[in-house]
Amino acid sequence: MRVLVAALMGGIVMFLWGAVAHMALGLGEAGIRQPVNEDVVLSALGPGLGDRPGVYILPSLSPEKMRDKAAVQAYSAKAKASPYAWVVYLPQGEDLSDMSGQLPRQWASDTLSALALAFVMGLAAFSFMTRLSIALAAALFAWLSNLVPFWNWYRFPTSFTEAALIEQVIGWLLAGAVMAWWLDRKKRSAF
Repeated sequence: MRVLVAALMGGIVMFLWGAVAHMALGLGEAGIRQPVNEDVVLSALGPGLGDRPGVYILPSLSPEKMRDKAAVQAYSAKAKASPYAWVVYLPQGEDLSDMSGQLPRQWASDTLSALALAFVMGLAAFSFMTRLSIALAAALFAWLSNLVPFWNWYRFPTSFTEAALIEQVIGWLLAGAVMAWWLDRKKRSAF
């Protein structure tokens, strides 16, 4: 029960930190730009990508052609001469200003992440500082294993990747401090 309460507390702290990081500090917008002519880009997406939602990398080379030297050379020349884009495409569109579905999913994600972290933090009678160090290690692990590969392989902007590091480290240190405090409470607690 102590781990579950710690997870709920950590999830709430991380969710609130995420709101501050995105709404007040602008960390969620780092590296994200507005197109010069949005209507031109949007009008080209349907004819260019079709009606299948997904992630598109442009220019692209299909996996079946990776062993064809001529196709790889042609792709390489095109990639050097063309702009690059990593596009998350929804042909039907979606109102991203309506966050009624996104906010509960984010809270659930933060809370489930906090549950995994609280479980590890609660495995032994660690000190507060050891538990806080576990939270820091978890934040760095998440960033290194998820966001750095997006920067490396998919060319996510460095500023976006650095802002994500700040968001993860500060957020999980705050949530980790609350969870470590809770887990360190004496067993005589009613919880």
